[in-house]
Amino acid sequence: MSIASSNTNMRVPAGFRNLLEGLAREVLREQPTNVVAFAAQYFQKLLEQREAGGVDPVAWGALLED
Repeated sequence: MSIASSNTNMRVPAGFRNLLEGLAREVLREQPTNVVAFAAQYFQKLLEQREAGGVDPVAWGALLED
């Protein structure tokens, strides 16, 4: 069985890379036993910070990527 491969470039939304790097850094630092639950809590905390009028991590990350 062969699997076709292509050289497509996928567009990643602005700030997405920085957002995932932040999650990866926290996972490595905390070493959670349940990574999926940890990620859900991590993103919930970021969402609460954004809704409280704090810094939007995605917008901030997009600025860093430019």
